[in-house]
Amino acid sequence: MENEKNSLFNRNKIKIITDGDRLQFSNYLEIVKSFAKITYQSVYVIDYEYLKFEYVSDNPLFLCGYSSEEVLDMGYEFYFKNVPKEDLELLSIINDLGFDFYDQLPKTDERKLYSISYDFHLKGKYNKPVLINHKLTPLFLDGNGSVWKSLCIVSISHRQNAGNVTIQKEGSAIFWKLDTSKKVWIAEHKSKLKDKELEILRLYAQGLTINQIAERIFVSPDTVKYYRRKIFEVFGVKNFTEALSFATDNKII
Repeated sequence: MENEKNSLFNRNKIKIITDGDRLQFSNYLEIVKSFAKITYQSVYVIDYEYLKFEYVSDNPLFLCGYSSEEVLDMGYEFYFKNVPKEDLELLSIINDLGFDFYDQLPKTDERKLYSISYDFHLKGKYNKPVLINHKLTPLFLDGNGSVWKSLCIVSISHRQNAGNVTIQKEGSAIFWKLDTSKKVWIAEHKSKLKDKELEILRLYAQGLTINQIAERIFVSPDTVKYYRRKIFEVFGVKNFTEALSFATDNKII
């Protein structure tokens, strides 16, 4: 067994790292590009110094029928061309209130622990607008603690309407939800599942049916349905698709 462990891990062991090797960390976009290769989500980077896109991954969801080079060239103009008017107004509110929230935080690297998530429509060259989920987190801050560059992740939203704006802090049991009508942030405790509820949610995420889950954990299908209702109540959702989306967004599974 010990030899197997050595064979598995030691093959990739690096023995010497030079100062030149360490300079690679300065080219952070290579890291972003590597991440984009292994995720199903669209990835892009915003540079707030020049108000432009610094990198756009070659993923069709965010591109809306354009090439990644075209979207990169458009920069912020991409939003004005491809987001419906009512959602543009929503994005303006999110932008203003999001940075208002951020300005109240201590001007330290702790600001990098926060991320924001919200849903809006992209139309582009599609026949109908597509509701996407957009997550944004700071990559670099300037000397005053302001966001210099941000990493953005785009995926299909499993919700029905635009909005659903939340701010999360890494490692915190609290998150903040935006009331867009009153334009205020409301602090709430993150939802928690009991062990059995969490186990059922994970099994469903693996593609098992209710009957298969019941067989796996030695309970009746009715018991699985009971726990399913409890999951929906805790998350405030209507079906397992929404529950999985909620659990993923909030790092519950």
